[in-house]
Amino acid sequence: MRKLTLKFLLLLLVPFAASADNAKVYKWVDENGVVHFGDSIPAKYAELPKEVVNDYGVTVDNLEGKKTPEQIEAERIEKERVAKIELQRRADQALLATYLSVDEILMHRDRRVELFQAQARVTELYLSNLQRRLQKLRLDASNFQPYSEDPGAPMIDPDLADELQKTKEIIQRHERNLQKFQADEKQIIARFEGDIDRFKVLRGINN
Repeated sequence: MRKLTLKFLLLLLVPFAASADNAKVYKWVDENGVVHFGDSIPAKYAELPKEVVNDYGVTVDNLEGKKTPEQIEAERIEKERVAKIELQRRADQALLATYLSVDEILMHRDRRVELFQAQARVTELYLSNLQRRLQKLRLDASNFQPYSEDPGAPMIDPDLADELQKTKEIIQRHERNLQKFQADEKQIIARFEGDIDRFKVLRGINN
């Protein structure tokens, strides 16, 4: 009976011993420079930096305290700097993997530019036809109110007025498209110029 009781007590003590072994011991320094140890941290010191130490007093982990706005901003700037460096590294790898020479970059640039120029030429031709169409519609509409100077002129036919309005809207839409093609062409040229400059730097080309 005594043996069973002893075994039972030992089984009960095992979880408590394991819990004690796993308990963390913290180390922190107060505002007066005094070092403290404890398995819990008083609320007044909760925002201070602290360490976790083992049974031998050796630091096994560091816990940051509350960061100042200046520290938070400095960390944000540093993260942005590191991210920018990484993006540049990847861009450099892609550039070197894509092209073997400056001439290849120029050839690729010219092909891209030709696409925008072709789109712009088609749009300009379409706009020219639309402008002629609009001129004819305006001439037809000049015989009717509210475009005619003759106070006795009849009111414009709804279909003619609708076609006139739609033609104006189509012209405006294609004018915006033309402006976009022209802007895209400038952007692609500028981008390739940047790629060429970077390629020369990476390859050590001086001219």
